[in-house]
Amino acid sequence: MNAPRTLPVFDRLDLFEWRLCQRLAHHGSRRGILLLLRCASRLGDWPAWVLLVAALPWLHGTSGWSLVWHHLLLSLLAIGVYRLVKTRLCRERPSITFRTIRCTEAPRDRYSFPSGHTLHAVMFSLLTAATTPALLPLVLPLAILIAASRVGLGLHYISDVIGGALLGCVFGLLGWWSLPALG
Repeated sequence: MNAPRTLPVFDRLDLFEWRLCQRLAHHGSRRGILLLLRCASRLGDWPAWVLLVAALPWLHGTSGWSLVWHHLLLSLLAIGVYRLVKTRLCRERPSITFRTIRCTEAPRDRYSFPSGHTLHAVMFSLLTAATTPALLPLVLPLAILIAASRVGLGLHYISDVIGGALLGCVFGLLGWWSLPALG
């Protein structure tokens, strides 16, 4: 069975980005920075967003439950689209394409485009801006750190993170548009 073929645009992007990604991954492998990036990446797996969504009833009272369901359904839709895009475009991770880029965190799968961590970080940042802006001083720096961690750990190209951020914007704006009324 033949392996899926990547798009030619990714081949060109890989060559364009690899040196910068290599440099960032090298800096990301320094002890203190590595610890910070791994922590951010693991928070972006799910714990940060589950805690954020779980806090909504506490922060918004009974109307917070409608936000929980809204955010949950939006997350499931985003995951479905993300998986569809990722398994169709089949862009290899930087550490697979370029052995000089050291991956310092075990990837979940072989493909890198788009960054799902970044997608959710941006989506939840926009949803937080719409529903609970007082939390933005916590959520926004975490979202930026999560996005940076993906390149710094050698898991993604910069364009993977940009692609994830753009998808996160789409779902964040869709979520903003479809927000239930808060009583």
